[in-house]
This record gives sequence, C-alpha cells and structure tokens, in this order.
Amino acid sequence: MEQPQSVRVSDNMKPAVTVLVDTYNHERFIEEAIVSVLEQDFPASEMEILVVDDGSTDRTPEIVRKFEPSVRVIRKANGGQASAFNVGIPEARGGFIAFLDGDDWWAKDKLSRVMHAFGQDPTLGVVGHGIVLVYPDGSQIREVLREGFRFQANTPDGARLFRLRKNFLGTSRLVLRADLARRIIPVPEELRFQADEYLFTLASVLQPVAVLPDAMVFYRQHASNYYQLSQENSAARVPQKQIVLSHIAQTLSDQLRRITLNHEVYSILVDILWAEALQMRLMVEGGWPWRTVSAEWKIYEVMCPEASAAHRIFKIATLLPALLLPPRVFYRVKKRLAVSAVYTSARQKVLPYPVASHVEIKRSSVPDARRPGPQISPR
Repeated sequence: MEQPQSVRVSDNMKPAVTVLVDTYNHERFIEEAIVSVLEQDFPASEMEILVVDDGSTDRTPEIVRKFEPSVRVIRKANGGQASAFNVGIPEARGGFIAFLDGDDWWAKDKLSRVMHAFGQDPTLGVVGHGIVLVYPDGSQIREVLREGFRFQANTPDGARLFRLRKNFLGTSRLVLRADLARRIIPVPEELRFQADEYLFTLASVLQPVAVLPDAMVFYRQHASNYYQLSQENSAARVPQKQIVLSHIAQTLSDQLRRITLNHEVYSILVDILWAEALQMRLMVEGGWPWRTVSAEWKIYEVMCPEASAAHRIFKIATLLPALLLPPRVFYRVKKRLAVSAVYTSARQKVLPYPVASHVEIKRSSVPDARRPGPQISPR
C-alpha cells in the first residue's frame, strides 16, 4: 500500500488549532476552501492547516501545492473519508481540530468564534454551528439553531437534543478537542463518506457540546458530493449510501454498547440509525412492505416531533400504499412525487411540511455578503 507522504511546517510552536481539510478530486473547490481558512480573523501563528489528499486524480494536488509551506499536505492512497481522518487526526499538532471538507468554505470569523466558545467553557469537547447550503444556481438556505445550544448525549434528554441537532455537527461545522478525537479513532474505514457521524456521535456522548447560533460554513450542494443524493447521482450512490449507513448503525451500536449508557439513552441514539439503514436497504434490495412502514414511521417520529394531528393523519394515509407495494416501487413513486413541482406546490398550499421550531430557516436567491472567495495569492 502507498504510504502517506507529509510535508511538514516548522515545529517551533504548537498551534492552538489544526484545521484538517479532507479532499478528493476537488479541483474546482479546494482553492476557495483553503483561502477561506487563510483569511480567518484568527491569528495565523496559532493555526495549522493540514490537508489530507485522499488520492486525488485531478488537479487537486497541484492546486494545494501552491499554498505550501503555509499548508501542510499529507498525500495518501484513496481510501475514503474515514481513512483520511485516521491519517490526519494523529498528525494534528493543535489542541483542537477543526474539520473542513475540500468543497466547502468558512465565514471569516469561524475560528475566532469557535475558539472563544471553548475558552468560555473548558468542559466543552465539541463545538458546532449553523450552516448555509449553497446550490449551483446561487440560491442559499441558511439554517441556524434557535434553542437547546448546549447538551451532552449521555442522558435521555441530552440524547434527544443531540438527535435533532446533529446536522449542526457535521464536517465543516465540527470542532473537537484533539485529545477527544484521539480517544475515538480509528474510525471504521468502511465509512468512505459520512465518517463525521461516527466522530461527532461518540464525542457528544463523551463530552458536552455547544452549538453556536450563527451560520459560519458554506456547504456546497453538487452532484459529486458523496453524502448528497440527487437526480444525477442517485442510481449510483444509493447502493453506496446503503452500505455506509449499515456500517454506521452497526459500528456505533457496538461502540455505544461499550460505554456506560442506560438502555433508554442507547435506544434513542441507535434506533434512528437502524431505521435510516433499513430505509436505504429497502430502496436497494426490497423486502417486506410492513418494514417500509416501520422504517418510515420511526424516522417521521424522530424528525417531526412537533407535527400537527392533521399532518400525522396525512402521514399515515401516505403510508397505506406502503403496506401493499413492494418497497422499491413505493420509493420510486415517492421519489417522483418529491421532484414534482405540481405536487410540492400543492403540498405547500394545503398541508406544508412540518418545520422544527428549534431551527430557523431562511431562503435567499442572493449569495451571502460574507461569502469569502479566492481573493488572495497563495503564500
């Protein structure tokens, strides 16, 4: 196997934080990601930038090299996101590790705000924050948390808060204490993507979490993103996502069983994982229709706890066909309805989709004024 190659910066001073950028074939995006880190209003002397290139075959290595020696680069054979984390986390010299995907970028004050939060509360092990989803047409959706900013997923109440807030802890939002991250690795390398869920779930059980009420990452929506399913990539990605979700459910179940958790906390954390894995398996492999109803209702109960009685009745009605249709047929029909402009418009007028009260969502067709760009020359 090809051994990772590292280009090191000076070891004269230990940085406060390591920015760990995982990238694979991000030639269109990686410069903007790195520049957004270099343009942080956080002292450059207290920050290390570590890029783990997971075997890119495009121009990504060439683009990243332009930023040396300000950026330390580790090049490795392709193995997926988990393998990139397993290589990068032990190499991080900072006391904290801030994760950034190579196709996203940060607001200028991201690191200073996050590091201030850690300084204000030394018990914190994890900090996340809001997100701006950026679409190819330039439109954006801003999602920030309104309430329940601090929790730990080792109690029933904490686990429930975590379950509905983990979207604010994914890669590019996630910052961990380095010693906590090292307690958790290795991440199972079957998780070629979505490996962040393994990290932030265990971290949130082991130490307190804070979610800051500001959107400080721009999360790019594009067909090459392995996490996202779209019209362009769903046929190829659904089977891959099914495998990954099954591994997440199994490995997190195993690890959480080793931690001293009561049964209620364990169930709150893992039941939703198994329901999501089952849902994806039914899409790919099919199965008994009643299992479709079971998976769909579990996910609905968790994700829409504040749904009205009318909406619950509507949901039950939409699941009646699932009792009769083969799962793959049911999900094909559901997918067609989801992309139907007529259906979605009618739904919004008659019975809008439930919106969680703890999340503020703002849609915009104009790019956010804080959006950074590659405006400086590589150092």
